[in-house]
Amino acid sequence: MSKITKRFVESIIPHSRKTLIFWDTELKGFGVVVLPSGRTTYCIQYRNTAYIKKRLKVGVHGQITAEQARDLAKKYLSQVVQGKDPMEQKKAEMASPRMKELATQYFERHAERKRLKSQNEDKTMLNKYILPAFGDKRVSQVTFHEIQTLHLKLKATPYRANRVLALLSKMFSLAISWGWRTDNPVLGIERYQEEKRDRWLNDEELQRVWGILEAYPKHITAYVFKFLILTGARKGEVLQATWDQFDLEKGIWTKPAHLTKQKKKEHLPISDRALEVLYNLKKMTVRESPYLFPGKISGAPLQEIKTFWKRVLKEASLENVRIHDLRHTHASHLVSSGLSLSIVGKLLGHTQATTTHRYAHLADEPLRQAAELFGSKFNKFVS
Repeated sequence: MSKITKRFVESIIPHSRKTLIFWDTELKGFGVVVLPSGRTTYCIQYRNTAYIKKRLKVGVHGQITAEQARDLAKKYLSQVVQGKDPMEQKKAEMASPRMKELATQYFERHAERKRLKSQNEDKTMLNKYILPAFGDKRVSQVTFHEIQTLHLKLKATPYRANRVLALLSKMFSLAISWGWRTDNPVLGIERYQEEKRDRWLNDEELQRVWGILEAYPKHITAYVFKFLILTGARKGEVLQATWDQFDLEKGIWTKPAHLTKQKKKEHLPISDRALEVLYNLKKMTVRESPYLFPGKISGAPLQEIKTFWKRVLKEASLENVRIHDLRHTHASHLVSSGLSLSIVGKLLGHTQATTTHRYAHLADEPLRQAAELFGSKFNKFVS
């Protein structure tokens, strides 16, 4: 009997015919097994709550040190004191699904209910970041430190880093509910500060873009962008929109729950100018389709609009304008024209007031004009 240290383990001479076992003098139950081949393995020996004797391999000498083995042995033996069975827990861990299986189940049971754009974003994050890092690991074995390391690697793109973290957190929450692990290793990882994008088209830029769109009266994608500008709707809502959602006489667009971000049916009044776009669109679409903007494949909506948008920006001499910025443009012009944030939020279908509050600074201009109105009136009294 001796304290199991690196020096002690490396001093052991294997027996030619039998296995040798040495037990530690300080940590009861911690031992080292030496095979005739010379292979040396650290282990613990304990009795479970049924008083059945068990021996659990902790690690192989050379792959882990004697001190690392001692630390692991302490961890496992403390579990025994708590009434747990380390061997059964390890078996359960080894039988638990891998991360690539969790990804598959996530899509089959959860992601398919999300909007198409969100599904595609999830697929990109999984294939580009999550599965390359964790795909073959057991769900139960992914650690806080490993996820934090991935998050740090994406530090240069804070928005993307935070979205990856959010996706992992949701996946592990589902894993907990399915009994695949007992905790969420994402909890406690601090998100990066995100700078909200604040790009929208001013009057002059908007006129330029609209002029370019008018130059393509037979191009269906031009009507997509006109409608996006005039309604402030999300791209996915517009491309998935069908004619039966519209009451053209009353000027109402009824968005079904599965298309809206808050998963609630919305009734959106649309302007006469937006109705004009729809009437013109109806005249030019020859092929029968339930969609406002039919795609090349029969029975499917239009999918690809980015290429045409790049052409519009080039011809309008504009840079750094995303398609989603048309939604910001719609909201910004409404707020700066004097509409309240709550009204604008309802028109845009915001789920939280804080989302609309990003446009609050634009409400200063109508207030300033109102203040100047009284100021100019006061000047008449004193002149």
